Amino acid sequence: MKKAISSTDLLAKNYDLIKWEGEWYDNFDEPEASGSWFISGHSGNGKTSFMLELAKELSQFDRVLFNSLEEGTSRTMQKAWRRHNVSDCGRKIQLIKEKYEDLKIRLNKRKSPRFIITDSWQYTGMTFEQYLDLKETFPDKLFIWNSQMDGSKPLGKTAIRIQYDADLKIWIEGFKAFSKGRYLGKFYADGLTIWDEGAQKYWSKTG
Repeated sequence: MKKAISSTDLLAKNYDLIKWEGEWYDNFDEPEASGSWFISGHSGNGKTSFMLELAKELSQFDRVLFNSLEEGTSRTMQKAWRRHNVSDCGRKIQLIKEKYEDLKIRLNKRKSPRFIITDSWQYTGMTFEQYLDLKETFPDKLFIWNSQMDGSKPLGKTAIRIQYDADLKIWIEGFKAFSKGRYLGKFYADGLTIWDEGAQKYWSKTG
């Protein structure tokens, strides 16, 4: 049995935080640099663009793996990579296409990247137990999962469980990214703009 933590111990604990600035801080505060995040939203609203911009932002703090299970090294991914100037980050961002077992092997290597963005959860074929295993095996890493949608909910019961478990939940709509918990920046209701023109056009129609 593990030792219970007192109030004094909890309040004295220090955390490794992502100390980003600008819109990122305004929307997502300073989240822990480990654990699990969950991204969701309907297709055509800027999810891929957001994930690439997120990868670039995180690369300022440590190396990033972009696990593109859906698009891989397709022409569409190449165009998105070029459009967002991801190559400016050099080797700090690496593109892979790996399922659970191969990903674990990679992450077990010395000095493996700290941040792992996976597109999408549904393409991993993983169980909830495997998801927990990744978190427990690599407690100092941050796993970010993009999810497909089934109507207004993430596709699949396991995806819904992960959404509940995630430390930061991000909703993408109309080329904006909104924090839906557990980290809320001062201006979280405004959302982080992914693409100015697209966002203006979308939100001017919806009011």
